Amino acid sequence: MRSRSNSGVRLDGYARLVQQTILCYQNVVKLMRGLLQCMMRQVDKVERFKHTQSTKDSLHAKYDTATCSTVVGDDQWGHLQVDATSLFLLFLAQMTASGLRIIFTLDEVAFVQNLVFYIEAAYKVADYGMWERGDKTNQGIPELNASSVGMAKAALEAIDELDLFGAHGGRKSVIHVLPDEVEHCQSILFSMLPRASTSKEIDAGLLSIISFPAFAVEDVNLVNVTKNEIISKLQGRYGCCRFLRDGYKTPREDPNRLHYDPAELKLFENIECEWPVFWTYFIIDGVFNGDAVQVQEYREALEGILIRGKNGIHLVPELYAIPPNKVDEEYKNPHTVDRVPLGKVPHLWGQSLYILSSLLAEGFLATGEIDPLNRRFSTSVKPDVVVQVTVLAENNHIKELLRKHGVSIQSIADIHPIRVQPGRILSHIYAKLGRNKNMKLSGRPYRHIGVLGTSKLYVIRNQIFTFTPQFTDQHHFYLALDNEMMVEMLRIELAHLCTCWRMTGRPTLTFPVTHTMLTNDGSDIHSAVLSTIRKLEDGYFGGARVKLGSLSEFLTTSFYTYLTFLDPDCDEKLFDDASDGSFSLDSDSDLGGYLEDTYNQESQDEFDQYINHLLQSTSSKCYLPPLCKKTEDSHVFSAIYSTRDILSVMAKAKGLEIPFVPMALPTKVLSAHRKSLNLVDSPQPLLKKAPEDDFQFPRDDHGDVDCEKLTEQLKDCSNLQDQADILYILYVIKGPGWDTNLSGQHGVTVHNLLSELYGKAGLNQEWGLIRYISGLLKKKVEVLAEACTDLLSHQKQLTVGLPPEPREKTISAPLPPEELTELIYEASGQDISIAVLTQEIVVYLAMYVRAQPSLFVEMLRLRIGLIIQVMATELARSLNCSGEEASESLMNLSPFDMKNLLHHILSGKEFGVERSMRPIHSSTSSPAISIHEVGHTGATKTERSGINRLRSEMKQMTRRFSADEQLFSVSQAPAGSARSSKSLRSSTPSSPTGTSSSDSGGHHIGWGERQGQWLRRRRLDGAINRVPVGFYQKVWKILQKCHGLSIDGYVLPSSTTREMTPQEIKFAVHVESVLNRVPQPEYRQLLVEAIMVLTLLSDTEMNSIGGVIHVDQIVHMANQLFLQDQMSIGATDTLEKDQATGICHFFYDSAPSGAYGTMTYLTKAVASHLQELLPSSGCQMQ
Repeated sequence: MRSRSNSGVRLDGYARLVQQTILCYQNVVKLMRGLLQCMMRQVDKVERFKHTQSTKDSLHAKYDTATCSTVVGDDQWGHLQVDATSLFLLFLAQMTASGLRIIFTLDEVAFVQNLVFYIEAAYKVADYGMWERGDKTNQGIPELNASSVGMAKAALEAIDELDLFGAHGGRKSVIHVLPDEVEHCQSILFSMLPRASTSKEIDAGLLSIISFPAFAVEDVNLVNVTKNEIISKLQGRYGCCRFLRDGYKTPREDPNRLHYDPAELKLFENIECEWPVFWTYFIIDGVFNGDAVQVQEYREALEGILIRGKNGIHLVPELYAIPPNKVDEEYKNPHTVDRVPLGKVPHLWGQSLYILSSLLAEGFLATGEIDPLNRRFSTSVKPDVVVQVTVLAENNHIKELLRKHGVSIQSIADIHPIRVQPGRILSHIYAKLGRNKNMKLSGRPYRHIGVLGTSKLYVIRNQIFTFTPQFTDQHHFYLALDNEMMVEMLRIELAHLCTCWRMTGRPTLTFPVTHTMLTNDGSDIHSAVLSTIRKLEDGYFGGARVKLGSLSEFLTTSFYTYLTFLDPDCDEKLFDDASDGSFSLDSDSDLGGYLEDTYNQESQDEFDQYINHLLQSTSSKCYLPPLCKKTEDSHVFSAIYSTRDILSVMAKAKGLEIPFVPMALPTKVLSAHRKSLNLVDSPQPLLKKAPEDDFQFPRDDHGDVDCEKLTEQLKDCSNLQDQADILYILYVIKGPGWDTNLSGQHGVTVHNLLSELYGKAGLNQEWGLIRYISGLLKKKVEVLAEACTDLLSHQKQLTVGLPPEPREKTISAPLPPEELTELIYEASGQDISIAVLTQEIVVYLAMYVRAQPSLFVEMLRLRIGLIIQVMATELARSLNCSGEEASESLMNLSPFDMKNLLHHILSGKEFGVERSMRPIHSSTSSPAISIHEVGHTGATKTERSGINRLRSEMKQMTRRFSADEQLFSVSQAPAGSARSSKSLRSSTPSSPTGTSSSDSGGHHIGWGERQGQWLRRRRLDGAINRVPVGFYQKVWKILQKCHGLSIDGYVLPSSTTREMTPQEIKFAVHVESVLNRVPQPEYRQLLVEAIMVLTLLSDTEMNSIGGVIHVDQIVHMANQLFLQDQMSIGATDTLEKDQATGICHFFYDSAPSGAYGTMTYLTKAVASHLQELLPSSGCQMQ
């Protein structure tokens, strides 16, 4: 019997409403099946898109409901809408979990698995978004959309480990999602919100990802910030605008064309159409959050704008627009004009959500009924994660070495029947997932698998597998050869696991101790690795909670994934792509520990054979003679042909007249042949030019280098540097594929020998040599494209090579790995070492942007070439050496030290560099460098204790060995006027464009001096493009009051503000592109300071401050005022100018504040400059 509240009557009313407005078109299961059939007819597009992510290969967004066929061409619509495909998968998962049966065959399961691959790269795919138009100028420009990334994240989480056959299924109908792809989406989403895309600073469509249905954002504060931004900037009297300056169906929109002119967007400001559908989102959001006030408020508002249809049913219109005759009135008084409904009535999207919101608000539906997978709890507090860590010895020798230190661990062989394999094997295994011959689907593209994926236990053919993280794999790149770097990456990944683990059970990280983690002589464990194991035993490491133990202890508490697609009864053939090129054949990694594990099996089935095939294909044989440990052994060549001569990479500074020195090799001895890769084509003329008595290479009868005799010498050469010299000559003359026939063995190519030498150099920590050979072998950072994508997805553009353009190449969109590597080599002038170092820096930047995004605040473009140059400059300055020596020191830094130096440059904090002399018996040429922050006293602890004096005395005794023991630190106190250093003539700051810190007199900067600090600070900030907080928004405001800003001859016009809004990333990137035309980083920073002074005028009541403002003139005027003041106090002999810019070095080195501060003179210059441009003299466009 119905209650007094007439709930039954109201429920009947909603039933009629559903029947008349929704079900008359389609029912839900038929709709889902129909969409599935439409997409399956485009299976070839799904297959191509997995590899290309191209808009031409995307699934269509519109289909014929009667025939399931397409209705427009590939290029006739904004088809690529990752959010639409993701929404389908999200509701497929929710409906399946609720008990509905949508999927019926294993072919359909395979297709859905491939749809997962289609959307899993959403964090780097620029699409057309929810509104099908991409960039808001409607010119068909796709962009990365937060709504698409969020919906993809939700879909991936919802469908992971879901059985599509429901209660009637088995493990073959389960969908698998790699958790690292979900985390990528989460990270990018966090960095984007509340911004919606590059061209939209906010979008009401974000309501669908911060609340129902996606619930994709886990940070409740970010949810509230985004919601408040939508309310404050987009909400009106009839709903919400989609985004600012949305011209759709406004009276000012030209109906005869789809696209807008950039300056036309300003016309749509304050007259954007308002959409009632977004109020239904607020109602549903209020129900889920238990906010009755919000529900009531929006229900009442919505009731007032609904249209009464036939029989009095409530209909939701598409939008409300300003009448054409009321536009001017609305411009003057926003939100005062009564609007009229336009578009479709009912708007099915809005109508559906209106009915749903009403049923929820009146209690006819519970939140759990429309969210059976419980996504609504995404913002709930998560329990602390404890990472289970198991340390395994590669062999019994390492196990015994650790036991001597009181550390008892198992070896890889001890944990049988549990199997241990390197992480890249898991990448090969997952490449088999989703394959289907009937539909010609190839499965998941071979990709790097992150630490979340390798921290699960896997059951494959009834055997338990654990996979070591890919950062421990020396197979692809040299970062893992540095034990300190290995420990640092372990710390980062453990912290990442604690923060990002979302699965049931604990993560289990398997850390192998291999032969590369021993000391040089192999007699003990490296100290960094040993101390790390001891820290892990304490239960905390780098802020992460860990539990150290054996794998057998963790079996009951770990998370398991069952990979049944490799079962023997599957049709899949394991060996059909064993040579598909997805793994390299040039590795020198010794994988005996992993191979032993599988060889010990009583019987080898096809899967074991497949794993062994992958492992054996990456092992190598030894051909070169063993290295001799004694340093007094005679060399094949004279001592002048050292690695220092051969592998020095950047040219020495050529004086003040050259702004940026090209990074080329010095023309010494063999170095001449390593200037660039194109010299490989014509090596012999260079060899002939050399004086005959300078070389001791064997010659043939024609006077050319006798390569056969060189190869014979290689047999008896037991010195690493000499082996490198000989192999390099063979590489240049004969090429990498030349068969040396070393020791009578056929097929021993130069490439094979270089690979072996690479391994030896790794064991000996010869980082300059490692980097160079890595370049010769064309080794790729396996995660390079992923690292580049991470930076781009965090709205950071990259440039590689040194400015200016066209040498400096900008990367603004994700590129395929091969294309990216080729671009880096091209931008590096084919300089191998710089190309390799560029890749390394990109990887480090990606690590930091994931782990410490705060380092990159107000940085939009990361200029790798400038960063490398600044790193060399810092070493030259710290060690008071030439640019060439500093460059060699940079190339010889270990990966850990390189990453540490980069971090200090990014951090903006003052730091010092200490280099210590290597022991005489050391076999490595890599410098020992310690980087440390400088305290408030301006000195390091070492310096304050007087050790620097002792080091100075030691230097006099050991100068014949090394100059590596100097220590340098920088004071944090602001610099004074030029006169204060008149007596310190020798410490005049270096040329802003050079790499040396010494002046023409060759003197170096003393300990207590403060000179050079602000020059250095400006150079660092200019190189990494750091600007003050709110800088771009202030530039936007100043452009509103003038005709433009002229920077280094290029005008940033005020018309830019007619297209772009203040908070747009697109606007900030446009400003950056103008500033980056300035090649000198310190001069760029002075221009930024001048613009900041100008922006103070934007808050004044003046409507105009002139025409085009020449910022360069303001800076030079300020420089002249500074010079006048300095000359008036008698400082004429210290006022040297930078010849490239004409700016006084001491002006560069002045603190911003104070009587002689740059801001003082810039303010005076602005006042003087604008006197000529104020309205009294007219506002002429210049």
